[in-house]
Amino acid sequence: MTSHDAHAHAEERSGSPLSRRAFTTAVGATAAVAAAGLQAAPASAAPAGSPEGAPGERPFRAARGKHARRPNILFILGDDLGWADLSSYGAPHIRTPNLDKLGRQGVRFTDAYSGSATCSPTRFSLYTGRYPGRTKGGLAEPIADRSVGLEPTHPTLASLLRGAGYATALIGKWHCGYLPDYSPTRSGWDEFFGNFGGALEYYSKLGLGGEYDLYEGDAEYKDLRYYTRILTERASEYVQRDHDKPWLLNLNFTTPHWPWIADGDTEASAEVVRRIKAGDRSALWHADGGSVEKYTEMVEDLDRSVGEVLKALKRSGQEEDTLVFFASDNGGERFSYNWPLSGNKSSLQEGGIRVPSVLRWPARIDAHQVSDVPVFSPDWTATLLELGGARPDPAHPLDGVSLAGYLLRDEAPKERDLFWRVRGERALRRGDWKYYRGKGGADQLFNLADDQREQADRAAAEPQRLAELRASWERTNSGLLPYPTGS
Repeated sequence: MTSHDAHAHAEERSGSPLSRRAFTTAVGATAAVAAAGLQAAPASAAPAGSPEGAPGERPFRAARGKHARRPNILFILGDDLGWADLSSYGAPHIRTPNLDKLGRQGVRFTDAYSGSATCSPTRFSLYTGRYPGRTKGGLAEPIADRSVGLEPTHPTLASLLRGAGYATALIGKWHCGYLPDYSPTRSGWDEFFGNFGGALEYYSKLGLGGEYDLYEGDAEYKDLRYYTRILTERASEYVQRDHDKPWLLNLNFTTPHWPWIADGDTEASAEVVRRIKAGDRSALWHADGGSVEKYTEMVEDLDRSVGEVLKALKRSGQEEDTLVFFASDNGGERFSYNWPLSGNKSSLQEGGIRVPSVLRWPARIDAHQVSDVPVFSPDWTATLLELGGARPDPAHPLDGVSLAGYLLRDEAPKERDLFWRVRGERALRRGDWKYYRGKGGADQLFNLADDQREQADRAAAEPQRLAELRASWERTNSGLLPYPTGS
């Protein structure tokens, strides 16, 4: 940040003191960055987790009196993007002007969560609006073979919206099962262009098993350019079409998921490809590659790519009536900036499931707003179905709660528990309180309003509250499918 920028930010913040939580977070973030050897942004520049923390933001209020037709829906997922990897969430070394602007044009959520801690189950929770443990495919954490997937008979966000008159498309990462049994086009999306697996090498499109993994529909599609460029082009083309009905586009980038290959890294790509072809099943993990700098380059490329799609949307004349949502599919991984959260991908600590999330719908939602209401992936399913005029299937009741009343009519958000389960871990959030049991087996209790880093265990001081939250977790868990024996 230049001195001019810093001065401008200071002017924007004058007269707007930080809350206690924002001040504590900002100071902690600055100290952590200094310890890591990075150049720290001013303490007041880190909004992380506080409704009062970002310049010009105000607590969310619905804009009464606004009316609009059913929205187009552009739902964008980053892949393994950490909660604080955006500038607007506190990253001092990553610049994300397009995603920051998207948040300023609508509402930024500070306490938004993924439906699980890894790729596949979160996508199950989003597409079905239900806990991943409701379905056999959702028990895979994540899907790694062809034995399971999202059953085509299960209703999805896409199939239900299509039934209500929407055109539907999925561009990018599917990761909910492989051909011949599972595919987006078997689960409600009219069109699919992307990859079936959990990861691929960005140029060759080789997947974890060395298979080629870029498809249009159910047919292989050859294009050896950098994958993020291809997805950006495809999405831009889709939103600029002359649509004769409202549309849903799920745009699922693989960026910044490993391997750590940015646009132009052809030598690194060639080395990973060589190892894949030599039979190295761990090549895509790229454990001997990457860096904070390379990861930053990939996140900033994701930001530019989203910016290009949003420009295409604006050129199409549909910006006003399109709801755009951006989030990560789960918490960040090796090089992510998650401060002040603990844990990362695969864990049910905050760093594994709390994700950056922003929503813009100019026709109905005012700009410069922030919300600290706890929400998670299945809520967005319920919300988008209601906004699109689609009804859930009564045979497959949703676990998410629609936020339409909160977003559009200023209704108080429904109080309920947020539930998570992964192998060896459990978590439940009720208000500011979180019950957590990690792989060590000890029950813990945290007040996230005071301790979002989950370091001050209140279990001994609050035994009754702990017992209530644990009992609630057990009740929900009893209705889910058990994990396969020995898994």
